[in-house]
Amino acid sequence: MTTELSPIAVDRLRAFVAQALASRGVVAADAETVASLMVEADIYGYGTHGVFRLRQYLARLAGGGCNPASNITIAQETVATAVIDGDDGLGHLSMVAARDLAIEKARAVGVGWVGVRRGNHAGPLALYVRPLAEAGLLGFSAAVGSANHVPPYGGTDLLIGTNPIAFSAPSTGPDPFVFDMATTVAAMGKIKTLLQQGEPMPEGWMVGRDGQPLTDPARKSEGFLLPIGGPKGYGLSLAIGLLAGVLNGAAFGSDVVDFTKDTTSSTNTGQFVVALDPAAFGLHGDFAEAAARVFAEMRASTPLPDRDPVRIPGDGKTAMAAMRRTTGLTLNPALRRDLNTLAADCGIALPFPDDKTA
Repeated sequence: MTTELSPIAVDRLRAFVAQALASRGVVAADAETVASLMVEADIYGYGTHGVFRLRQYLARLAGGGCNPASNITIAQETVATAVIDGDDGLGHLSMVAARDLAIEKARAVGVGWVGVRRGNHAGPLALYVRPLAEAGLLGFSAAVGSANHVPPYGGTDLLIGTNPIAFSAPSTGPDPFVFDMATTVAAMGKIKTLLQQGEPMPEGWMVGRDGQPLTDPARKSEGFLLPIGGPKGYGLSLAIGLLAGVLNGAAFGSDVVDFTKDTTSSTNTGQFVVALDPAAFGLHGDFAEAAARVFAEMRASTPLPDRDPVRIPGDGKTAMAAMRRTTGLTLNPALRRDLNTLAADCGIALPFPDDKTA
């Protein structure tokens, strides 16, 4: 009898990830922080940016491109702004520092904008804006992608990443508003997941240098991702690059290092987290109630024929997360095999001992 699709308890998965990171020299407390956030990504449904990324993080730690004992500092600061220096450590650590400092500044002066330089891939931005909404604040975050997969609109040179952006807002309902997206039609993580599972891509995600659709994820290096909305997505991605990269003294354009192909170089990844306190605009507790009324109007809109009811970004995630914390996470067989392989490489117990390793 196979147990391939049986769920794994979140505590057990978190402990395994922390052990794996610690085996590459990460300080225990930092390993636990990053492991918790990686598992949180899976709990909230961002599987392409959760535990799936462990292989890449371990490779960069082993290669020296990621500092296992980073000393995160504030490089520049005003009452409302700051720049965090991530010391080339695991990206989650510098983004947590940026999130917490942004909240502190927003509480003090109404707004906190905290950028990051010398960071690394940090999982989904939702991890850093959702807590702001849960604290009654509005959140805004963006990042320069960890590799260039997109050319400038009309060009063919890969100079832009998937450059994600996220927003959050409090609401009196069960779910805060949480909107997290790449500025490409699909995130590269989705393509890597399909490659791992041996499945094709839909048309419209990537095209080859000849302009023809690419649907084989194994051929992703032969083409490039398409921006959302054509030139609009391109312009938005450039704006993110200016705010998350150039403004922070971080990499953008040809300076971006492909963190998968190059495991030895500093990526100098740039990100930022912004927190806004509605009280600074005279709203105090009224914002969440007003937002809930707007969301109720949206959900009440008559759906198109044969379509599901209208949803708001973030709907259902609180209940879904609560269920997964209780029942565990069901990871796909390919990922389970990969985690077993990584465990063997790290010299720690297999998280799925009954599975066949790849």
